[in-house]
Amino acid sequence: MEKFIYKKRADITALSASINEFSYKKHAHEEYAIGVTIRGIQRYNLDGSLQLSYQNGVMLFNPEQAHDGMAHDESGLDYVMLYIKPQLLLEALEKKDMVRFPSPIVYDDRLKQSILNLAHGILADNDDAFCSELFLSLTDSLIRTDLSTEMKKDNTLIKKAKDILHAHLASGLKLDDISKELGLSKYQFIRLFKAHTGISPYQYYLNVKIEHAKQMIEKSGDIYSAVAECGFVDLTHLNKHFKNVYGTTAFEYSSYLN
Repeated sequence: MEKFIYKKRADITALSASINEFSYKKHAHEEYAIGVTIRGIQRYNLDGSLQLSYQNGVMLFNPEQAHDGMAHDESGLDYVMLYIKPQLLLEALEKKDMVRFPSPIVYDDRLKQSILNLAHGILADNDDAFCSELFLSLTDSLIRTDLSTEMKKDNTLIKKAKDILHAHLASGLKLDDISKELGLSKYQFIRLFKAHTGISPYQYYLNVKIEHAKQMIEKSGDIYSAVAECGFVDLTHLNKHFKNVYGTTAFEYSSYLN
């Protein structure tokens, strides 16, 4: 049975999930995503290679790192994830430059327990002050891992393309206009963008729309404003794409936060 529970405290979103047949479409998050495989084996493709996270495996995703996800076999999978905004993590780590997790999966009991403590604290609706203390304990555990400060710099053209995509969420993806502004053919642009980010411009644009809708729902709870501002046809359209990334519909997600 598929089960997804989301909660947000201290500006950090926690997910508790159980999946069997469900699989995530290829996507990426603006946040760092840090989680623990509790039961089963988590299977996903990341940066062109297959990853398997076994029980007690700590999964570390960098911002905008494209991946999919599913249970490895019919026995299913239980896991928790934390979604942490880059600026929040850097503030807690007392770092100015973006950090990058060099290893997608590690087995570290202290780090695992810190993640579980914070996830359970958020999911249990503990107050923000308590969850902030748990978050600081987690960052102390992360410091022990080999964090790299060599975050890949955006190619100038790719950065400009991303800025254009972010600025036109409601008006639709116009590949011809973007590629013309960048001085590339449409197909040159698609190849360059996919080589740099791991996903196509369309996939990236759709992910940005979904992420922006999620942020709007978290701030105001107004799902229909999110539909309109992010350029979805209707709530059904948003719900469909939201579920491919988060395992639950936008409507269900809003109910978790109330």
